[in-house]
Amino acid sequence: MVAATTSTQPISVTIRVWRQSGPDQAGRFAEYKATNCNPNMSFLEMLDVVNDDLTARGEEPIAFAHDCREGICGTCSLVIDGKPHGPHKGVASCQTYMRSFTDGAVITVEPFRAAPFPVLKDLITDRSAFDKIQQAGGFISIRTGAAPDANSVPVPKENADLAMDAAACIGCGACVAACKNASAMLFVSAKVSQYALLPQGQPERDQRVLNMVATMDSLGFGNCTNQYECSAACPKLISHDFIARMNKDYLAASFRNAFKSKSAAASGGGA
Repeated sequence: MVAATTSTQPISVTIRVWRQSGPDQAGRFAEYKATNCNPNMSFLEMLDVVNDDLTARGEEPIAFAHDCREGICGTCSLVIDGKPHGPHKGVASCQTYMRSFTDGAVITVEPFRAAPFPVLKDLITDRSAFDKIQQAGGFISIRTGAAPDANSVPVPKENADLAMDAAACIGCGACVAACKNASAMLFVSAKVSQYALLPQGQPERDQRVLNMVATMDSLGFGNCTNQYECSAACPKLISHDFIARMNKDYLAASFRNAFKSKSAAASGGGA
């Protein structure tokens, strides 16, 4: 565990970074110095400074993904000293600051490690598998007409709060990177539950969970063994309770789907 510094003095660290020129190339660790870092700069800003130095020396800069740098988009997915997003709980990589490390520390930086997230270059991984799961059913397609008046569709407060908690998922993939089985159950359960808890999500509820789970399995994500590394690493603190909720929905949907298929077959046989 890296102890945080309380000093306002600049600190210097060594970063041990994974370098990989392409998806089919062998990777390796390389070490670089980050000197005189302001303790209040973010981890990504530190990487920017290192890249400026590398560019000035005519060397290839470190490739890493980023966008909002405000903990909203989930793009900045790094494993820092063995932990997805770094040493703190409930924050993304871009919200990790250099004051979290001691002067002289050696910091290991890697991409998220999972077969469904192949490395594209250095610290950048292809997480389009999550997009495919979302496209399989993480939406509402039932036409509802014009927007209803406020409060015309009653929603219990507990359900509304839980749906908002599930919808906080930013799809970063930390749950997959933290899980020894590379399971995506926390992500999928959040995307399933955010609709299953609301009236608008009921018409497609069964098909949604069946399609999303089937797509998750087909993409090579592992099984959940309920050790909860996923929720511990989640920057939005999504609860693993959503996994149990989704499992319940999946079993009920599977039963109803099998019953419908059996009834349809019986009706066709008697025609």
